[in-house]
Amino acid sequence: MDVVWSGDWVAERLGVALEGDGELRELLGLALRRNPKRAHLLVSNVLGKHVPQRPSVVYGAGYGLGERVRALLGTEDARRAVVLGYAETATGLGHAVADGLRDAPYLHSTRRPVAGVAQAGGFEEAHSHATSHLLLPEDPELLAGGAEASPLVLVDDEFSTGNTVLNTIRALHESHPRERYVIVALVDMRSAGDRDRLTAFAAEISARVDLVTRSTGTVTLPEGVLERGQALVAAQEAEQAEQAGQAGQAGQAEKAAAALAPVTRVDLEWPTGVPDGGRHGFTPAHRVTLEAALPGMAERIAGALGSNVRRVLVLGFEELMYAPLRLGTALEAALGEDGAEVRYSTTTRSPVLAVDDPGYAIRTRLVFPAHDDPADGPGDRYAYNVAKAGFDAVVAVVDSTADTPELHAPDGLLTRLAAHTGQVLLAVVPSYAPLPVQEPAVLPEPLRGPDFSSYTPEDVGWLLQDLSHTELEAPTEEREEAIQSGGAHYAESLPVEYQPSAEYQALFTAALDASAARIARAVGTVTETVLAERGPRPVLVSLARAGTPVGVLMRHWARHRHGLDLPHYAISIVRGRGIDATALRWLAAHHGPADVVFVDGWTGKGAITRELAAAIEEFEASGGPGGSAGPAGFNPEIAVLADPGGCVRTYGTREDFLIPSACLNSTVSGLISRTVLRADLVGPDDFHGAKFYRELAESDVSGDFLAAVNARFDEVADQVDAETKELLAADRAPTWEGWAAVERISEEYGIHDVNLVKPGVGETTRVLLRRVPWKILAKRGAGADLQHIRLLAEQRGVPVEEVDDLPYSCVGLIHPRFTRGATGADGKAVQGA
Repeated sequence: MDVVWSGDWVAERLGVALEGDGELRELLGLALRRNPKRAHLLVSNVLGKHVPQRPSVVYGAGYGLGERVRALLGTEDARRAVVLGYAETATGLGHAVADGLRDAPYLHSTRRPVAGVAQAGGFEEAHSHATSHLLLPEDPELLAGGAEASPLVLVDDEFSTGNTVLNTIRALHESHPRERYVIVALVDMRSAGDRDRLTAFAAEISARVDLVTRSTGTVTLPEGVLERGQALVAAQEAEQAEQAGQAGQAGQAEKAAAALAPVTRVDLEWPTGVPDGGRHGFTPAHRVTLEAALPGMAERIAGALGSNVRRVLVLGFEELMYAPLRLGTALEAALGEDGAEVRYSTTTRSPVLAVDDPGYAIRTRLVFPAHDDPADGPGDRYAYNVAKAGFDAVVAVVDSTADTPELHAPDGLLTRLAAHTGQVLLAVVPSYAPLPVQEPAVLPEPLRGPDFSSYTPEDVGWLLQDLSHTELEAPTEEREEAIQSGGAHYAESLPVEYQPSAEYQALFTAALDASAARIARAVGTVTETVLAERGPRPVLVSLARAGTPVGVLMRHWARHRHGLDLPHYAISIVRGRGIDATALRWLAAHHGPADVVFVDGWTGKGAITRELAAAIEEFEASGGPGGSAGPAGFNPEIAVLADPGGCVRTYGTREDFLIPSACLNSTVSGLISRTVLRADLVGPDDFHGAKFYRELAESDVSGDFLAAVNARFDEVADQVDAETKELLAADRAPTWEGWAAVERISEEYGIHDVNLVKPGVGETTRVLLRRVPWKILAKRGAGADLQHIRLLAEQRGVPVEEVDDLPYSCVGLIHPRFTRGATGADGKAVQGA
């Protein structure tokens, strides 16, 4: 059977001829583009840019070239080499070449300026749609030249004239001269004259220049091909526009909107400290860490895919090619046994004509607005050969800089993809940016009552900024839909403050009377444990806001029993975004970081415990408060009042009981809201934000809660001493029993997202107050501790299911597929939705 070459359409109409070795036509097809410099486009079948290809094929092409470079240079020079790839099309190829060299650091050029990062060089690309390349290495010595300079390996997808490489070597050699360069490409398509020019230039600068390519050939362009190509593009676009008009764009749009696939965000758990790519450099140490993390990330993606998915596209984003490529290779390995097919390609800023013909390399295109706030302003971006390609699912991989409202807009990339596949997963890789070298910022000072909170000034210093005059509240159902659709993060808005009914307020009062002694025991036990293990004068730092009443009580216990006046601050931590680094810098500037003890109210499944550990690790890896002065020495362990999930080693109890401060929101937490982190409100040197609800002063029971527990300190003192002695001698290693239970419940109830399972009395209360609950699981036989849970569930129309074999008193399940249609007009959950 004759196989149609994907360059026939262009070759037949413009007379463009592609000649070379036997593999050339397998590697390349042809397309046309609206470009004043070059009308034709060589479309690679193994680059992973325009044509979806198996990730292993794409990665293998680059890795194999890297192995050839390693053999050319020899082991010692290969270890010293630096690899430089070109934006946007060769960022992934260059990184794969660096992997093939094994020990070489990697850098790619970029068209994205990064504030505060010094430019180490730049050059122009003559025929590209976008020309200016920036070099922004974090290590200023990476490209250093001189007599002992390392070989520089330059990687591009194709050599058509050699001008790009010539411009690069000229720019770099002037500031960083070296003796050896190696040029790597998939195909070398230069003319004899272009080859001679590069040879002459190498002699001019007295450097050795080697060439490693997979295939070699030439492109023959008839006279006038640029003008004829431009005319052909214009004619095709006019014809396509007329056909679209006849088909009825409005009707098509309505049909597509009605059949959009769901978009789900998947948490990759990208390894802390590993860059998203080579924009600022990627070291061998980064490579080792990423390789170890790839199988787990692939499993998380695979777990989020539908059970009937047989054909998956991993779609990268412009310069972000390597991270999605490696996720693709790992996913290919993970799904291989099931026979599922994985393909990989990336979006691009380059406009190319699409013609639905087997003899043409670009058969379809999706158009959407740029979504990373590009330096050259807004414009269209493109995804080729994705529409009508029969993908059951698309995994869109972007960096966090590009996770913007434009990405989620009705005309954005995710919506465009959702019209052409059965499922869209969004995987966001944290954008890596080196800490800029700058004068230390003047850090803000803590806020204190009565100006901010109803607590006394000495009880807590809030490492927050006051956003009381900013409108941040949104209806619960609206917030839930935005959060689960990926359109917003929960920390970007606030729930409307729940105003308890008289019945509920009475329930709080009764619960406080019944449990005050129990809480006092837990407060005393955890405080004594901290004093015994973390030194005589620890600095208490509570995680706002659930941890803050506990931090205040611990401070009161230390003063009551030991006459100690312990410093206490409240700090913000946000799941998925990390801890407030500005607040950590303030703490490091005013206290010994090793003295800081983080405090929270209780553990659920341990998500915040893990978040804090990762955030502190990232902060320490970045050099601590000064960025380069070395680690600060913060200990990420958390001390909690109750640890039913078995997630920490410093706790007052591991029982899951009602802590009355969990029953209410701000009115038991000093009238302070949850913390807020939103880019337009919180700058790089600002504390995270929160609101002080002064208007709720008449409902405030923060002081009543403290007084009720303080009054029981003396009567529990002996029990505390005995329990502390027992705990200090015991094996308190975390068991993570709660996390295992949450994973089991997530699967048993078909939720498949542990973030929507909230275990324990405290977390279940939060679900009922702030989120859209689906159902409540109650441990059979649980008594008075669940009275307020049952009352709230009744008020919101949420079923309570009695279950056995539950390590918690109760578990709250957030509605797993929430839209506003999943609740009734009164805001109550619809049964069976």
